[in-house]
Amino acid sequence: MIALGWIALLFAAVPATLFIRNIRLFRAPTGLDDSAAVSILIPARDEETNIAAAIESALANSDAEVLVLDDHSSDRTYHIAAEIAAREPRLRVLRGEPLPYGWLGKNFACAQLAAAASNRLLLFVDADVRLAPSAAAELAHALRASGAELISGVPRQEVRTLSEQLLIPLIHFVLLGFLPLDRMRRSRHPAYATACGQLMMVDRDGYETAGGHRAIRHSVHDGLSLPKAFRIAGLRTDLVDVTALATCRMYRRDADVWRGLSKNTHEGLGAPARILPFSILLSAGQVLPFVLLTSGMWQAYVGTALALLPRAIAMQKFHQPLVGVLLHP
Repeated sequence: MIALGWIALLFAAVPATLFIRNIRLFRAPTGLDDSAAVSILIPARDEETNIAAAIESALANSDAEVLVLDDHSSDRTYHIAAEIAAREPRLRVLRGEPLPYGWLGKNFACAQLAAAASNRLLLFVDADVRLAPSAAAELAHALRASGAELISGVPRQEVRTLSEQLLIPLIHFVLLGFLPLDRMRRSRHPAYATACGQLMMVDRDGYETAGGHRAIRHSVHDGLSLPKAFRIAGLRTDLVDVTALATCRMYRRDADVWRGLSKNTHEGLGAPARILPFSILLSAGQVLPFVLLTSGMWQAYVGTALALLPRAIAMQKFHQPLVGVLLHP
């Protein structure tokens, strides 16, 4: 039992320590690059409930070119976007070409958007993302200040259902608890490839060097595969805190949460080579301390506090719900 207590303490302490160290490095952009020419690119399929708000928030970024690609929607996505384009000269609406063999839909849509864009800086955002008016200029400044060719961040996540509140906040916990940001920034190794597919800004030259979305045409999780392609090409990628620059409601029903996270996890922590070690790591550090609380061992109490500490910090910094912290294990 004592051995289990020490295991729980150790496995809780490692991600908690890294999270605290990373939180100082995971900073918001600190300047504006108003001179940067940015194309905001929005792939959309059956997004009639989202597309108008996504476009309006993108257009609020002064001087940015905004492109929307309708990916064979069965609803009014294209018509809504086209109506806005009729009065907004900075907006162009494209109809997607037929999906070629070997491609997944979002990757092909993004490739078409990149080919049609006029500017050097490309900001890919999902249709459920709402950008702040300064987002493009702040991300452009952050990209150039970092020396990277791809920069990304996790928008502030709007969560309402219980499954959203339990699972979506784990994005920040896994990101900052298990990825050493300082080592990531010093290295170009593909093992440190991480981004958020909801929001990524790239330099066109780097994007083309890395092969763009063609290089990841069969990938489900562009948030992992696109930065990996950049790093394989010898380029740098970086992460910044975009909590104040973008918001996103990823899912709206429990079934959507399950399907979406299951799909993404297949190439992330749930990949065949990772699922067993990460299951052990997370169970030992984030569940076992709570199980051992009834033993009265001080290691269990300290382990529980360390397991909850990153979640409590994230709740305050990233505006996450309390219920997710309390039900963390």
